[in-house]
Amino acid sequence: MLIINGNKITEGSVPGYDQLDKIERIIADRMISVQTVFTYPTAQIFHFELAARKEIVNASEDLNNSFFSFRLFRDAICNPRYWDITEEGGFRLKRTAVPHEAVADILKNSRQYGTECATAIVIVYYLALVKVLPSALFDTLFSDIYLMDWKYLDKDLGVGTYRGVKDSLLGDCLYFINPDVNPDTPEWQGENVIQLPDGYYYGHGIGIKTANGIIRDLNRNRRRGSETSAYLKDMIVKPDFKYLGQRYERFLSTG
Repeated sequence: MLIINGNKITEGSVPGYDQLDKIERIIADRMISVQTVFTYPTAQIFHFELAARKEIVNASEDLNNSFFSFRLFRDAICNPRYWDITEEGGFRLKRTAVPHEAVADILKNSRQYGTECATAIVIVYYLALVKVLPSALFDTLFSDIYLMDWKYLDKDLGVGTYRGVKDSLLGDCLYFINPDVNPDTPEWQGENVIQLPDGYYYGHGIGIKTANGIIRDLNRNRRRGSETSAYLKDMIVKPDFKYLGQRYERFLSTG
């Protein structure tokens, strides 16, 4: 169910529907058709989320098609022009670097970057927001980026975990867990993925595959003799699109 400014939106009454592209229409149509209630104070904030989710999908595909490599944290690499690599394998934005330029460089010079799957999802978020936020606002919100995993995220990204979720959308981060992982290959204990169109998911290191394909790869890395299959958990991780949309709306209104 979709509610904008207190009004229930039905099929054919989505504000600006004719101007939406294919991905945005898929998202809007699903919001209308599922039981989960999606509420927005303004149409502008609703459109911001659609645009951000679309760019998350695009960034996932772009990163998958780049030379960005999978590496364990101890072997992680990044462009020293923009980032300092920490002892734990994270990428900390240099004080002299411009945030939006540093994030864009991950795709521009992807051969110089490599890390684990959780960091890749965080990078996808920032790559998407570089596309939808004005550079000045992006640099204000994300002036001290540390790329590693969820616990190090900038507070203005507002990433939250939602459990028991059945109605995921394109651009959501989901998790395939491998509960009986082989202890010799702990990196296969699970896979953070971004939901893409047509039943596909992007996971760094595993590529773009269907759920069955990801489960099959994870199951190849179970304890010997295990009959416990990997599976998709009913939880999602996503940025706080409403907060970011409100900041975007405020930025536009104040010039």
